[in-house]
Amino acid sequence: MHPEKNVSYDKLSRNIALTIIAVSLAPLILVGGLIFDQFRSIYHEKVYAHLAELVDKHKHEIDSFLKEKLSEIQYLNKVFTYEQLSDPVFIENTLKGLRQQYGRIFVDLGVIDENGKQVAYAGPLELLGADYSQAQWYKKSRNKTTYISDVFMGLRQSPHFIITINNMDKQQWTLRASIDFLAFSSIVENIRIGETGCAYILNREGVFQTTPLNNQKMALTPIKSTLIPASVRGITIREALAENDDTYITVSSPMKNGDWSLVYQQNYADAFSAMTRSEMVTLIIFLLGGVAIVATAIVISRKLVVRLKSMDVESELMSKQIVETGKLAAIGELAAGIAHEINNPVAIMIEEAGWVSDLLEDEKAQIKASTEIDRALHQVRTQGQRCKDITHKLLSFARQSDSRATEISLPELVEEVVDISMQQAKYAKVDFSLDLDTDLPSINASTTELQQVLLNLVNNSIQAMEPVGGVLSVSCGTEDSQILISVADTGPGIAAANLNRIFDPFFTTKPVGKGSGLGLSICFGIIHQMGGEIDVESTVGKGTRFNIRLPIPPHHTNQETPKEMLHD
Repeated sequence: MHPEKNVSYDKLSRNIALTIIAVSLAPLILVGGLIFDQFRSIYHEKVYAHLAELVDKHKHEIDSFLKEKLSEIQYLNKVFTYEQLSDPVFIENTLKGLRQQYGRIFVDLGVIDENGKQVAYAGPLELLGADYSQAQWYKKSRNKTTYISDVFMGLRQSPHFIITINNMDKQQWTLRASIDFLAFSSIVENIRIGETGCAYILNREGVFQTTPLNNQKMALTPIKSTLIPASVRGITIREALAENDDTYITVSSPMKNGDWSLVYQQNYADAFSAMTRSEMVTLIIFLLGGVAIVATAIVISRKLVVRLKSMDVESELMSKQIVETGKLAAIGELAAGIAHEINNPVAIMIEEAGWVSDLLEDEKAQIKASTEIDRALHQVRTQGQRCKDITHKLLSFARQSDSRATEISLPELVEEVVDISMQQAKYAKVDFSLDLDTDLPSINASTTELQQVLLNLVNNSIQAMEPVGGVLSVSCGTEDSQILISVADTGPGIAAANLNRIFDPFFTTKPVGKGSGLGLSICFGIIHQMGGEIDVESTVGKGTRFNIRLPIPPHHTNQETPKEMLHD
């Protein structure tokens, strides 16, 4: 194979592989991209909707908690008078009743007069007589019937917030209660999702009213606002950038009439970790599929190119065989012409030898060497007749080209083939051994094709025994209701590895230039077309035997059946 052809085959292989890869991967990448985009969009909406619903739910829970505590203090204000609540024993018993009914959520109770002085107190601290007139929460509560303060430290130096009820009767006074901060903050801190999700409350000024997870009071810079489902009103979702450059999702909702905001925050990667894992698994599957497509494309392209190479090789061999066949045909025509030209002078030579012999009959007495001359003339006639027979058989073989079926006598056909090959066998030191059944029934077949098969087998056997020589045995007879023709030689034999391929087109064990590898393939085709079989038996170092089995014509079988029955 020329280097240029190898380069073209490699280029063709690459082009086929690239085409298969492009046609296979383009839809995969397009569909995969669309699925990825839709998946991300749907998953984002799902996560945001879930967070919005979660924050909205907890906002209502916290608002309900505050309203309940406010209602409970309002109930005390309506049921009891200023004089009753100002009684130290009564207010102490009232606080105990609240704690028995609602737990230790209420830290203390107090009554404040119109000047901001606490005139009655029940609780763990010594706050009786405390002056709240300058306290921010007290100032903000003065113009409101009810008020819930921000979380602050106050006189007790611990975080808490206060619920106040202002009475606007003839005598202004305020009923206040401190709420346990830990009980309140636990409601907020229960909002936890993932590893980084946490919730906290901010007031209008952005001051933390509860402490976030691990006290992470980060400064978040909003970078993007995200729309949320219309069913959740008042919720704002933003993506914000933290000081450490991590992206966080913040979900906020106003509460306590807008004074506070419930904020939930979570690291973006943590919130979408399940989506990221799904995308990674999907990406790995896509990559494995892509690798499989590429590998398959390469394998298929190489197989196609190998097959194409094989077809090109077969085509080249076929072209060479056609050329060789043309040469053989020309040589055959030339041989036929030469045989015809030789046949004429040989015939004249034989006639002249006979004429000279007749002349010598009359002059024997006068010629001293008449005996030698008779012997010489007899030899001339004998050898001339032999030349005539050889040229006649050569002409007969060269002119047979009709593939129509005719009645053939196999023993006669075998003898003709042996006669034609006799000279070649003589030079190869090969002796013929014939075992021909003269009673063999004639068969209906093409003389030319069957002669070609036998001549091919005989020539192969002679060539196999060159130059050492040997014995070529040809036999024909019947076996198992079939006609059996055998051609056996004592040559070197055929290796067992080659026996299964011996009838394949273009397969040959002969040296380059000695054979095309088509002879046995043609023989195989001809015999099978006749309805017969051909097989080979060979042993290395002992020889090879080709067996041809042809069906006996039906009329011969029918004729033999009564004889066999009579014989039995």
